[in-house]
Amino acid sequence: MSVSQSTPQPSPVAPIEPAPLFRVAAIQMVSGPDVAENLRVAGELVAEAAAAGARLVALPEYFPLISPDETAKVAIRERDGAGPLQDFLREAARRHRICLVGGTIPLVSDSDSKVRNSTLVFDERGERVARYDKIHLFGFQKGEERYDEAATIEPGRDVVTFDAACGRVGLSVCYDLRFPELFRAMGDVSLIVLPAAFTWTTGRSHWEVLLRARAIENQCYVLAPAQGGKHPGGRVTWGHSLVVDPWGEVLACRDEGAGVVCADLDASRLATVRANLPALRHRCLT
Repeated sequence: MSVSQSTPQPSPVAPIEPAPLFRVAAIQMVSGPDVAENLRVAGELVAEAAAAGARLVALPEYFPLISPDETAKVAIRERDGAGPLQDFLREAARRHRICLVGGTIPLVSDSDSKVRNSTLVFDERGERVARYDKIHLFGFQKGEERYDEAATIEPGRDVVTFDAACGRVGLSVCYDLRFPELFRAMGDVSLIVLPAAFTWTTGRSHWEVLLRARAIENQCYVLAPAQGGKHPGGRVTWGHSLVVDPWGEVLACRDEGAGVVCADLDASRLATVRANLPALRHRCLT
């Protein structure tokens, strides 16, 4: 596995030849403020996904912590390369011999009062092969429901892809879903992974349609592990973790509650969609 990071331009590097069939899994959780309990649940679900034959497993955004206190994430942030959250991901990937996309964890930022909301990827040897820092920070207000990620999170800047046995994989997080230019900047990818904690309000209206749109316009698979349910403290997330194919068809979905969503990525299906409708080759504007 290798990692590629780039500025928002299509990658000039040709993708590796994907495996004919490649099973992936999205982990859905309802995380709370107890980090140890969240890691216990995540570990059990990763093991379940691996036992089902998944070779790439993705955890949701904020899998180690969702708290009514938005500053709680700052208290558990880790320096890049060391810390119990990173150890958990590394050891789980190595133990189950999978590629593990670690949802997001809080890493140190330039500001003492903020974090980077970071997706880390570990290969089957437990070696880190990619890091993506969430670029687009969610802001929303409707009545008493209000979110302002910029208050505690420092945005990333780099578009990130990495090579896996299923082909090139592009990384994104939650609110990034609303910005299609990010996905175009990934270049030719076989799979987009988008860990999320979509709110119930926005998810009910936009989650599935946006994920299907990203799959259709980029002619690739999309794997979207999500938080899904009522969390301690009252927050409600939409859930509906799913896998979408390059034609925009939903292959698997879990509405709410903790669990595992598995599906097989089919290289021949990807090739057929792109051959029948060569939209990526028909692009005129960059």
